[in-house]
Amino acid sequence: AVERLKAKLFTIWCWTGCGLSTAFWATVSIVASIFSGSGKLQHYCMRRWSKDNLWLSRARVEIEGMENIDRDHPQLFVANHSGLHDILSLAANLPIQFRWVAKKSLFSVPFMGWHMRRSGYIAIDRENPREAAKSIIEAAQVIRQGVKAIAFPEGTRSKTGDLGKFRSGAFALALRTGVPLVPITLEGSYRVIMPKTLQVNPGSIIRIKIDQPIDISSYRRADKHRLMEDLFRIMSGNLEGLHNRRRPDEEREDPVFRWIYGKTGRPDFDSLRGQAG
Repeated sequence: AVERLKAKLFTIWCWTGCGLSTAFWATVSIVASIFSGSGKLQHYCMRRWSKDNLWLSRARVEIEGMENIDRDHPQLFVANHSGLHDILSLAANLPIQFRWVAKKSLFSVPFMGWHMRRSGYIAIDRENPREAAKSIIEAAQVIRQGVKAIAFPEGTRSKTGDLGKFRSGAFALALRTGVPLVPITLEGSYRVIMPKTLQVNPGSIIRIKIDQPIDISSYRRADKHRLMEDLFRIMSGNLEGLHNRRRPDEEREDPVFRWIYGKTGRPDFDSLRGQAG
């Protein structure tokens, strides 16, 4: 009972802090967008907001492969997606300006959609095939002009942390741009806030591997499915490798985790997974 109470108090602390941080940085970002049409100031606000929320949730990030980021030329990054902390971890730790590739329907959401446009996010239409092709052409033009972008090819968050089925939009975009495609694999973010739950679990380590860029020139546009299969194989292997690095009871290294669960307790991940399913 004491553990559950402490876990609830920590969760309330996190969501309250998140709300305050979101209100502050969103306001700063909106004001900044009046003066910055490039989206650079908005990206800075997103980066600070992400760092705030990683700190609040006591999530730690381990990242490797920074040498595979080309700071001087455009790249398209593709990353797996299993939780909100994927976005926070990438925004807080990648040492570059980048823009998210997002489904076009999100740009119609009041306030958020307007902000996404002002920040230079890249819209892809998933509903209408003709509009989808048009949006990919427009997005490719933006990236070829020097913008680095990140897409989540699964299209939705994984409920289990496993790699989900890829959608083709990000790969059609990669083949259209011709810029190097960089796989990013993340492991552990789904444990911070399990899907369909609000409980925040402190002490989680989010491990990120940035792989070597893939030269798109060796693929034709008709090779989209081969490219998808190659990326899936690379990221599946990376995800397994990152998962195998998880140490027994590594969350207990965090003092807040120990305050909640003591020397032997821990979150009921099985129960939380049941809620996610």
